[in-house]
Amino acid sequence: MMRALNNIVSRICVRGGEKAQEYVTERSFRQLLQTVKTSLYSTSAVIRQKAVPIVFIESDGTEKEVMAEIGKNLLDVAHGNNVELEGACGGELACSTCHLIFEKSIYDSLPAKTDEEEDMLDLAFEVTETSRLGCQILVRDELSGMKVRIPDDSF
Repeated sequence: MMRALNNIVSRICVRGGEKAQEYVTERSFRQLLQTVKTSLYSTSAVIRQKAVPIVFIESDGTEKEVMAEIGKNLLDVAHGNNVELEGACGGELACSTCHLIFEKSIYDSLPAKTDEEEDMLDLAFEVTETSRLGCQILVRDELSGMKVRIPDDSF
């Protein structure tokens, strides 16, 4: 990043001549760099912290509320919060062990299943009309507060 900023400053100085060089001192450059770094870190921290509550209902009926980071898939959310959801293929859409059952209203709001997901769900136990694979569902604001059930034979 430092190199990129140096290139920008050099171009300004070449185009603006000596007058531009007077304004671009080492101190002002360092201040600019610090501002950019602070902005980048602050922005990514805010993005990483954006999360919504989701309740996993484990196969024994235990409800576990977790904070799910926006943009993560439900398999990763489960693993990151010690929820018992297998995911044998690691989220590569090559198994059905992250099978989840959604409430109808939530299910209807989810993006359509791909043919590959349909094929994997054909191998799952306890498949219902509202079954999906956790590795294929990304957390978004609209899922805040939802409850999702892990079937008995998911692992």
